[in-house]
Amino acid sequence: MSDGATGSHLDHLPFPVLIGDIGGTNARFSLVPDAETPAERYPNVHTADFPSIDDAIDAVVFGAGGAKPQSAMLALAGPIAGDKVPLTNCPWVVEPKRLVARFGFAEVVLLNDFEAQSLALPELTESDVDPIGDGTMTADGPRLVVGPGTGLGAGGLLKARDMWVPVPGEGGHIDLSPVSERDFAVWPLIEHLNGRVSAETVLCGAGMVRLYRAVAQADGMIPTLDTPEEVTTAGLDGSNRQATETLDLFATHLGRVAGNLALVFMATGGVFLAGGISARIRPVLHAGGFREAFTAKWPHEAIMHRMATSIVIKEDAALSGIAAFARAPATFAVRLAGRRWRG
Repeated sequence: MSDGATGSHLDHLPFPVLIGDIGGTNARFSLVPDAETPAERYPNVHTADFPSIDDAIDAVVFGAGGAKPQSAMLALAGPIAGDKVPLTNCPWVVEPKRLVARFGFAEVVLLNDFEAQSLALPELTESDVDPIGDGTMTADGPRLVVGPGTGLGAGGLLKARDMWVPVPGEGGHIDLSPVSERDFAVWPLIEHLNGRVSAETVLCGAGMVRLYRAVAQADGMIPTLDTPEEVTTAGLDGSNRQATETLDLFATHLGRVAGNLALVFMATGGVFLAGGISARIRPVLHAGGFREAFTAKWPHEAIMHRMATSIVIKEDAALSGIAAFARAPATFAVRLAGRRWRG
């Protein structure tokens, strides 16, 4: 049954715990055997290869043999509400009750994917991040993670009563507006989704292609690149001028959005860029446009210059965050009312 009790918090989950980071394109699974043993990684799953998450788990986890998970904690790319949870950029619909019935889980816990990303932030070391600029992080200050990938995710992490409190949300869907003269030339040519340009309209894989097409049209050119990979490759190697400008604009708008959210959270503990795209365009993010846009927040430029920004380069950081919560739930204040199902 679903545990909808007010203020419901997790004391423990029965081990082994299946943990998962489920995005629009990829699903990543690991098994946490107990509170001490390192997690065991399963092969990545392309969501398009399976009709449902149930079938993916059956094939990749239970089909692998080995220890059978007794419970599951899954982070999903979308808001968690009700007994049927659709992913924002994937046709999968996660039904915890069905997972309990099919696999015999004692419990299933659902998190937002960037809630999981934020849970990983306390464990990040200097070798796990690539700093952009020279800001500094305060040890217990609020932290922010923003990640362009299949979609655009964002999440916060606050310290209160010696516990980390993750703040999930859908910050990727805030409105995005033109600022520069070039923006105003490009903006009318961007494909609008439901009548608006949100941050995710531009700052994700498909958004990069939308932005590239608009830049090409603004230059009177016919777009010749069709995928984010093509735009990224051509932009980084300089073989396509419009693709190069697209990456520059992408970094600038990412800086604006990250800066806006950093002001909301007053993220003195650092702003972290996650998601596959951030790691792939590291040279562009270091080139200056990202940081310049991030700090251009009059009248608070001085505050923004002091905030640290960095790229998360640790592989599977979200899974590490979920595993940390599964092993030591008392470290985090995560309210699970309506997000916890028991067999």
